[in-house]
Amino acid sequence: MISRAADQRTAIVRELEARWSILVGEPWETPEGSGGWIAPARRQDGTPAVLKLATPHWEGEHEIAGLRFWHGDPTVRLLEADERANALLLERCEPGTVLRTRPEAEQDEVIAGLLRRLWRRPSEPHVFRPLSEMTARWSEETMEYRARWPDEGIVRAGLELFRELPASAPDLVLLATDLHAGNVLRAERAPWLAIDPKPFVGDPAYDATQHLFNCLGRMMEDPLRTIARLAELLGVDAERVRLWTFARASAEPRGGWGGCRRFELARRLRP
Repeated sequence: MISRAADQRTAIVRELEARWSILVGEPWETPEGSGGWIAPARRQDGTPAVLKLATPHWEGEHEIAGLRFWHGDPTVRLLEADERANALLLERCEPGTVLRTRPEAEQDEVIAGLLRRLWRRPSEPHVFRPLSEMTARWSEETMEYRARWPDEGIVRAGLELFRELPASAPDLVLLATDLHAGNVLRAERAPWLAIDPKPFVGDPAYDATQHLFNCLGRMMEDPLRTIARLAELLGVDAERVRLWTFARASAEPRGGWGGCRRFELARRLRP
């Protein structure tokens, strides 16, 4: 089975090499933020690039459309795409250092700056789904694990917010939804560029949560101060960020609930 998948991938890569006039190197091992199979490539004119064969996943269904919408500001540029193969030829970030290598206080500032530039309203008609579609799907999955909930009151409070927060959003913009320090790379064209977006249209305050969950130690120590700092940098309501963070910590689907630090964070953030 694995050999067959590898053979199919090799055939796709060879076809793309011919069609896009690129030379593809050996794939990188588990690159952070890759979301699939990824390898260095070089275009016919010598321009370095990256070939990504994205792993199909419903949250990342519109990655290609999102990269086209943002057009390299402040994401990596999309050079070529094949939706049927889920293949993307991307601008290569050089030196490609991951933002996660920097102190978290600096990460806050970089993430906030990128998000403020990402938040734009897409013109109708567009393909992007509302954030409420994602929270509704999460709610359905979480209900399937009801027997494992450690605290029904907390989980139900989170599920209620999954319904309420999308409907009460003060603004609707295109969100990255998965922007954290592992999905930001040092580049030559700009100090930092975002990769691997999972676009949905919704409340800007939601987009603070992924970075916060990737700073879990700081969040466990002083969640309200950490949220307040990022909300101020973003220019969004800190209370909405707190509620979104609580909702995700308490009610986002997961296979096992025992000993989960996110759920302990939910207890501290409970409305």
